[in-house]
Amino acid sequence: MKNDSGYKTRQKEKILDYLVKNREKHTNVHEISEFLTAEGTPVGTATIYRQLDKLVEAGTVRRYNFDGKTGACYQYIEDKKECHEHFHLKCTVCGKLIHLNCERLSGIDRHIFEHHGFQVDPSQTVFYGKCSECTEK
Repeated sequence: MKNDSGYKTRQKEKILDYLVKNREKHTNVHEISEFLTAEGTPVGTATIYRQLDKLVEAGTVRRYNFDGKTGACYQYIEDKKECHEHFHLKCTVCGKLIHLNCERLSGIDRHIFEHHGFQVDPSQTVFYGKCSECTEK
């Protein structure tokens, strides 16, 4: 029987390497698969999902599930920091997910809680619309 544990380790390393190099953006399984195929090391989507689940469980990667219609997005978490201090923008055309660090919105969750009795979870709060690239097209 062939021992392929080294192969799985290389797959995990390649996936993690891609996430680290793209840590400033959210990515999905399709983008990871395209990258690995372009690199000459194609990996099946089931394997990518399995490896991502392990990385999420280890606290190395964060999974974002927002609308229930599109697949999850993933992002490398440097030093296991959480993504909870800001809201997100999601382009309804290209699907890009953007961190929104905006001084004007800081404290809106506090206002909503104090005046409306509702506790907002910024890590799960998304504004939908068109990104600048899609607007220009």
